[in-house]
Amino acid sequence: MKVLSVNVGRPRAVEYTDAPSGTTGIDKRPADGPVWVADPGPRGEGAGGVAGDAVCDLRFHGGTHQAVYAFAREDLDFWEGELGRPIADGGFGENLTTRGMDLTGALIGERWRVGGELVLEVTSGRVPCRTFAGWLGERGWVRRFTRQAATGAYFRVVEPGPVRAGDGIEIVHRPGHDVTVGLAFRAFTLQRDLLPRTLAAGGALHPDIREAALKYRP
Repeated sequence: MKVLSVNVGRPRAVEYTDAPSGTTGIDKRPADGPVWVADPGPRGEGAGGVAGDAVCDLRFHGGTHQAVYAFAREDLDFWEGELGRPIADGGFGENLTTRGMDLTGALIGERWRVGGELVLEVTSGRVPCRTFAGWLGERGWVRRFTRQAATGAYFRVVEPGPVRAGDGIEIVHRPGHDVTVGLAFRAFTLQRDLLPRTLAAGGALHPDIREAALKYRP
């Protein structure tokens, strides 16, 4: 269980984003050497938690509960087969490309120690957007990615620290509920009847999902 690549993106002007800036940082490339990771502060005020990584649409990205985004190399390999083209580490806009981690089955509130100092806590999966679809250039991508429901995982930073390619990943805490990234994602998107179950994750749950669960009426 390890980090294959630490990826950062620079602002890039594109036609397919509706971000007020007209730019996106989704084109992430592997960084050389260690990269510092820390809590960026609330969404809309802070950016991302990974030093040197651009977060261009603060309405929906960045902030404490989306400080770091990880995607499994195993899932990138799946999509390589489905799309019939290579996908490099960082190709889905992830900060961390991992090997040997079941991100869909990770529990909300699960904590990872990455390398020697950094501790991350799982908060949610990634909801696909217009920019993601435009970046890949795949027709019907948002629906296709949503139905697959292997979204990668967002994290908040519990203890800041450096991360680099090759760092080991250790699960240091698993909460006692059964709310996985996959379940929380399905509840927030295609299976709204699952929303009440997500509340078992408590304060670790992404605020957007918690708000939706509290408002849900069968």
